[in-house]
Amino acid sequence: MDYKSAGVDIEAGYKSVELMKQYVKETMRPEVLGGLGGFSGAFSLAKIKEMEDPVLLSGTDGCGTKVKLAFLLDKHDTIGIDAVAMCVNDVACAGGEPLFFLDYIACGKNYPEKIATIVKGVAEGCLQSECALVGGETAEHPGLMPEDEYDLAGFSVGVVDRKDMITGENLKPGDVLIGMASTGVHSNGFSLVRKVFEMTTENLNTYYDELGSTLGEALIAPTRIYVKALKSIKNAGVTVKACSHITGGGFYENVPRMLIDGTVAEIRKDSYPVLPIFKLIQKTGNIDEKMMYNTFNMGLGMILAVDSADVDKAMEAIRAAGDTPYVVGQIKAGEKGVVLC
Repeated sequence: MDYKSAGVDIEAGYKSVELMKQYVKETMRPEVLGGLGGFSGAFSLAKIKEMEDPVLLSGTDGCGTKVKLAFLLDKHDTIGIDAVAMCVNDVACAGGEPLFFLDYIACGKNYPEKIATIVKGVAEGCLQSECALVGGETAEHPGLMPEDEYDLAGFSVGVVDRKDMITGENLKPGDVLIGMASTGVHSNGFSLVRKVFEMTTENLNTYYDELGSTLGEALIAPTRIYVKALKSIKNAGVTVKACSHITGGGFYENVPRMLIDGTVAEIRKDSYPVLPIFKLIQKTGNIDEKMMYNTFNMGLGMILAVDSADVDKAMEAIRAAGDTPYVVGQIKAGEKGVVLC
């Protein structure tokens, strides 16, 4: 009897690490100390000393049941982008710069090529957010998970000077809301999506004219990372007063989190194009409109508030970073919450 006969292949683990090293190296920042393979990731804080009052920020998340889609499509090179995005977008939402990321993959059986492909996506997410992939863990769980399945999660640590934190404390009536376009469903609401559509390879490979792609391609599109857009806004000299990452719970749960008492966010539903995938989900599942906005991002992955005098400059900075902005509403006086009109 040995570990391999019990279901854990140590040699496969070694091979996974060797295969993923090339992708991890691409994410390195000057602050990273040492290489891959240590018991912990080391990151120098020398540059942080230049800040007046540095504050560490952290975010942790996974991809939820979107991984089921990756299994069915046998496509594993973008799910890692989702894991990174869900964490670094939260850090950026508070005004922070993501510094480094660590991933955790739990699998029924370690297939080195598949694991390396997943990590390739994680590395791509780190490149998009300019943070370093300093470590991770791949754990084989024989008997607990099916051999061909896995789960993926991770966490990011970032930093911000306290004076630059986005807290919403200076929010006031008259401030303008800007939304940044999403790439699709992102990584929230897939438990509902999987009830709306029969999750078969045939269905996922069906082409829809209104989507301009197959259903599977539209659904697995990786979560948009907004780190560079928010950094571009800051570099343009614009103060983001409040910011909301539209994730699980959609507009009704996430937008109020950016507000202070006495303010209400009024968002015009016709101020931006709702992506075709959401229209298809709503029609196919016969889902009430309020439930759609209470579950999905509906085409806006992040919403931020700026002073009315800074709108044009903020929009220009967002476009310069490669994102698409829309003026979607404004802040008004009232009971804390969100109104969609």
